[in-house]
This record gives sequence, C-alpha cells and structure tokens, in this order.
Amino acid sequence: METQGNKRRKTIFSFFKPREPTSTSEEHSPSNIDISNCNDQYSSKSQRVEIDVDSLERDPSIRIPIWQHPVNQRDEIRRAYIKMGPYQPIMPVYPRTESGQQYRRFQSSWFKQFSWLEYSPSKDAAFCFPCFLFENKKAHYPTFTTEGFKSWKRVNDGSRCSFLLHTGGPTSPHNNAVNSIDALMNLTQHIDKVMNVQTSEEVQKNRLRLMATIESIRWLSLQACAFRGHDESLSSNNCGNFIEMIRLIGRMNGSIDDVVLEKAPKNAKYTSPMIQKEILHIMANKVRNKIREEIGDAKFCILVDEANDTSNKEQMAIVLRFVDVVGFLRERFFAIVHVTDTTALTLKKEISDVLDRNNLQISNMRGQGYDGASNMSGAWNGLQALFLRDCPYAYYVHCFAHRLQLALVVAAERETSIWLFFSKLTSIVNLVSASPKRHTELRSAQAIEIAHMVATGERETGRGCNQIGSLHRAGTTRWSSHFDSICSLIDMYKAVITVLESMVNEGSSNSLRGEASGSLIVMRSFDFIFILYVMHKIMGITDLLCRALQHKSLDILNAMDLVSSTKALLQTLREEGFDSLLMNVESVCTEYDIEIPNMNACYKGATGRSCQQKDSITFEHYYRVGIFKAAIDFQVTELNSRFNDGAVELLMLSSALEPKDNFKLFNAGLIYSLAEKFYPGDFTAQEMHYLRSQLEHYKCDVLCHESFQNISTISELCQRLVETNKSQNYNLIDRLIRLILTLPVSTATTERSFSAMKLIKTAIRNKIEEDFLADSMIVYIERELAENIDSDSIIDEFYSLKNRRAQLQ
Repeated sequence: METQGNKRRKTIFSFFKPREPTSTSEEHSPSNIDISNCNDQYSSKSQRVEIDVDSLERDPSIRIPIWQHPVNQRDEIRRAYIKMGPYQPIMPVYPRTESGQQYRRFQSSWFKQFSWLEYSPSKDAAFCFPCFLFENKKAHYPTFTTEGFKSWKRVNDGSRCSFLLHTGGPTSPHNNAVNSIDALMNLTQHIDKVMNVQTSEEVQKNRLRLMATIESIRWLSLQACAFRGHDESLSSNNCGNFIEMIRLIGRMNGSIDDVVLEKAPKNAKYTSPMIQKEILHIMANKVRNKIREEIGDAKFCILVDEANDTSNKEQMAIVLRFVDVVGFLRERFFAIVHVTDTTALTLKKEISDVLDRNNLQISNMRGQGYDGASNMSGAWNGLQALFLRDCPYAYYVHCFAHRLQLALVVAAERETSIWLFFSKLTSIVNLVSASPKRHTELRSAQAIEIAHMVATGERETGRGCNQIGSLHRAGTTRWSSHFDSICSLIDMYKAVITVLESMVNEGSSNSLRGEASGSLIVMRSFDFIFILYVMHKIMGITDLLCRALQHKSLDILNAMDLVSSTKALLQTLREEGFDSLLMNVESVCTEYDIEIPNMNACYKGATGRSCQQKDSITFEHYYRVGIFKAAIDFQVTELNSRFNDGAVELLMLSSALEPKDNFKLFNAGLIYSLAEKFYPGDFTAQEMHYLRSQLEHYKCDVLCHESFQNISTISELCQRLVETNKSQNYNLIDRLIRLILTLPVSTATTERSFSAMKLIKTAIRNKIEEDFLADSMIVYIERELAENIDSDSIIDEFYSLKNRRAQLQ
C-alpha cells in the first residue's frame, strides 16, 4: 500500500528538475517588460506576462536580447521590432574614434548600403538587426549583436569590408536570419495556417467583418465618441456606440449583416475592447508614421504645453512644426504624455523618449516654443536651456499669444479706471446671465429692440442678420474674449438696461434689487460709456493680432510685422482718434438720456472736496489724457516690453529674406551673416562659399521673376520656390528659408489639443487609459491623415501583429 501511495504522489517533477530562472539585473532591463519569471516553464497559461511593445527599447546596446523574453511572446516581440525597423539615427556628426594615427567615425551613408545596419548612439557602435532578432543564447556573431562593432577602418576595405564579411554567403547565419524575417511575416505559410486552411470565401467574410469594425472605430474616433456602452449584453436596448454602429452598418448592407455580431464565429467576432484598442492603436501609428514621413530629414521645432485632464492628471502635449517637401508650413499634433511632475528634467526625458521612439533626433531640432513659466523658459535649468545644451541651434521663442495676453492684462491692471471698468463689466454680465429667467428676459428684450429697428429702417434684413445673441463672459486666458464681451454689451445695451430695470422693480430680494440698482447706475454713467468705447477701439486693433497668432501657418517674421503694425495703429489712434471717439460717446449718451459733463468745466475727482484735488484740470483733459492716452500708452509700453524681438539679431537678419514690397529688404550680406552666425551646423565651409554665389544669382533671377511678384510672406516664397523648381537651383537659400519658417510663433496648436482632450476624456470616461487617450487624440486631431488610411492596410497589419485564429489572408 505504501508503494502504491508513493506512485500516486509522484509528478513530472519527480523525474525532471525544473530549470532555474535566469537572473537578469535591473540595469539590463530598460523597458517595462517583467522578465523575472520568463523561464518558469511550469507556470500556468493564465500567468502570461503582458508585453507593451510601444515601450520596447530601440537602442541596440541597451535593449534586451530576444532569447531573454518569454518563449511564447518572442514572435510577437520580433514582429514589433520588424514593424519599427532597424534603428538608424541620422546625426549631423558622429563621434570620432581613434584608429592608429587617424580618427574615424560612423557614416550615415552606410545605412543605404546595408539596410540591416543599426547604430547605437550610447555606445557608438554598429549592430545587425536580423541577427539580433534570431540570435540564440550562444550568439554566432556577438560583435554585431551584443558587443557592437567599432572598427570603422575596416568598413570601406574592399572585399575585406567587415559588413560584407558579416553578410556572408546564401547560407550564412546572417542571411538565414534575413530569411527567417520573411518567413515570420509570411503568416499564410505558418504551419497552423496550413493545417487549418480556410477557403477564400471564409477569408473574405473574415475581412468583411473586420472591415466593419475598423470603419466603426474610425467614425467614432473622428467624432470623439465613446466606444463602449453600460450594458452590451444581447438583452440590452442600448449596447453602446460601437455595437450599435455595427448593427447600423449591417442593416444598410446585407452582406455585412450576415457575418457580424451574433452571426460571427465566437473566436473571431472582432468586437472585444482589446480588439478595439488594437485597431485604434494601428490607426494612430499609421498617422504618426505619415507625420514622420512628412518630416523626413527636415529640421523641426517642438511646441509643448501642459494641462490637467478630467481625472486631475498632468498631461503634456507635443506638437511638431516643420516645412514639408512642397514648402508648406505644418504644425502636427504628435503625442500626449502623462507626466508625474512638471520639472524641466522630467519634461525633457519624456519629450526625448517620444522623439527617440520615432527616430527624430534632437540634433535636428531648430526651435522650441513654450510659455513663459520658469520651468520652461529658465535660462539655466529651464527646459529650453536643457535642450540647448544638446542642440545649440534649437532657439527658444516665448509664445507670442501668451506674450500678448500678458501685455494686455498688465496694461489693464496698471490703469485703475480700466481695471474698475472690467470688474464692473464682469459683475453686470454675471448678474444678467446667471438666471435662466433673466436670460430669457434679455433675449425677449433684444428681439423687441431688433424688430423695432428693422421697422424703422435702422437695421438691414438678410440671411444671417439680426440674430439674437447673448452676453459673453470674459475669460482669463484669452484676451479676445474681453473684446467679445465688450462687443456683445454694446449690441445689447438697451436690452440689458431693460432687464436691470425689471430686476429693480420686481427683484425677489433686497440684495438682488440693490445689486441691479448699482449696476444700472454704473451703466448710465458717462465714465462707463466712455471707457466702454475706448476699450472697444483699442481692443479692436489688438484683436487682429490676437486672432492671427492662432494660425498654424504664421511665420515669425510676419508675426513681428503684425506686432509693429498694431503698435503703429495704436499710436495713430492716440494722436488722432480722441475727437471722433468723444463725438460717438456723446451721441450714445444722448440716445439713452445719460448726463454728459461739461468738458470745459473743472474736473473734481474722488469725493469732490477741494482738499483732494491735486491739479486743476478740465473734464476734457481728464478723459483725453487721464484715460484715453494713458490706456493707449500702457498698451504700447507693454507691447514694446514683451515683444522686444525686433532688436534680436536673429530676426533682424532674417528680415532680409522677406519678399514683401518686391523684396525691398533684400540684403545678400545680411542673409550670409544669418547662415554664418546662427546656423553654422547646417552649412559646411564649402557650402558657405556656394551660398555667396547663389545669392548673387538669386538677386538677378528671383527678385525680377514675374512668379515672385506681389508675395508678402516668407511662407509664400518657400512654396513658390518649390512650384517653379528654383528650390533646386537655390537649394542653400531654400534651406535657410525653411530654417526661419521652422522657428515657433505660438503654442495655440497645443492648446487646441487640450480642447480635444476635454471632448475625448470626459467626466464619464475619466478612467480612460493613457495609450488609448493618446491614440484617440491623434486620430481625432489629425483627421485629414486618419481619413485617408486604407482599411486593407489596417487589416494586414492587424493580422501580422500576432497569431490570429481566423485567417485574413
């Protein structure tokens, strides 16, 4: 009995000893893949380690060898690396290595000669991509897989070239690895697919089913709609947007209806949340790849800003600004990254990781655009200073829109009467618009007024005219909202007075009636009306600049021209605009029976007591000098202080390239100095000699060419050079123009991305994952690229990512 008991208690481990887990140091595990138990052969399938392929390390000298990953996931990781391709960073200058009495370095041209070649910036060594993918624990060529090749002298050595020797003959380990890549990606020849072959009709049904899923996901993503529903069971009346969209497509197409949802195989329905995320991720990656292709080898600029999302997480938006091959200036949203803190070191690390994963080199950065916060703009330890240490030509430009906001806010705060005006304006808008009842009364009063003015011929009729609006609240981050608030109050002045009078007579409480009475007294004062129209004039001039700074295609030279014209118009208003403004204010006061002071009388401020009067001035002097000119002077002073880039040598030299007024500012000497002083890393010594010659021909050719007449911006000049193929003849000048266009102007695109984030990550969807949020945002924002993605290419990539039970090819 004892012998039988012992036999029953014996297991497989009684005969075989389990393999000990391979120890791997933390220093050798840069990615987020947990490989501590990867060799635990007797663990259950439910303990499968999840792989985040997006965070796989790309640097060949740092990444984990394939054989150290879990056995069942090695093919998936190989496919992920194959999708990313060999790591081939293009650097302007590679480190020098001493070789005997000479110095040698890696050459980027070798990437074209040997497509399998990889380079590690951290180790300054070359590696083989196919051999890395299929190496065993005992590597055939450790020099090209783990150690790294550094003997640059032995590359261009004829038949003894180390790269050629490594490639070897048809049956060499390297070529076997290349053939293994082709076999791995040819899923139709895998043994499981051959043994369970499906008919072409079944394959087409599988593709049609997946096509319906892809198009549903694409539409929902482009409309920023939620995918899942609260209850997706068969008995539910509303299964969520995704399932209901597939049902709608099925009702419209019988062929699709026969293969989706309940009529689909249980193992290939393509409706699970995991499948939805995979397809959206493929779509988002294709958009990123398109942006990367648009950039190519061009220089680029980064625009960065941070904001809190609905779940109170700090999110950092990254936008890339560049000039594409046809000369168009682009600003593309590229990534949204959750950051644990906003220190400069943390932000730099996250930005560098995003650029590195997409093979964008910091050495190609030619501009940085942030706000004026100390962690971003600090001269010593700010984000811009950290990037300048890596690339001295990544010039930092403080966001122009942010500068304008600061200038206008500070100017308003420095003049007491202006500050009091905006305080009273905010109180009036809040009082009238807070209650739905008062809001309805306001709209009714406005409708009566408009009908009366149309009947008397004071207003014209037509489509879109005489619409009933509402009072706009002034925002804290957009100064143009203050202008909108002033315009709405001017248009609805009589209706607001009517509502306030109604509140005084019929208010529900003494405090409400008292507040309405105070606001009514303020609105019927000459001071309020005068400042209302003064700020309407001033902000009407600055509003054009404020709105222009929101455009993606605005270049820095055109922005500075708009700043200069704004200051000139303000100065003209200061010198010539008071009399006409005063006449307009007096006519408004007469219309609404508001007392107008005698302009020649002595002005008495404060309580009117003689002991409080500092100077004996008239009302006309007080309104002209004390309010009108003072408000304009403060605005101009702040604009001069905030926008002092006109004195910066970079912009002064760049202005010589402007084509306005038939190239009036063209100066070959200044253009040459611009390239020599600010972009020496983009022009070799020999190219600088060529640049002088090209400038002479450019002056005689382009400046007089009919195709280049009547253009005003440097952006148009760049496009025209490409259209006329003159960018090939004057390639160095074209390169310099593109560098100037790359300089940032404002971070409006990043702020728009935060608006998109609020649409996607709502209070109901506040637990959305970071990767899913990033994929949803890039598809939603860059919709013109997402709409043109071929569905068949998505299906093929979806099929190649991992082993699928249903065949799609």
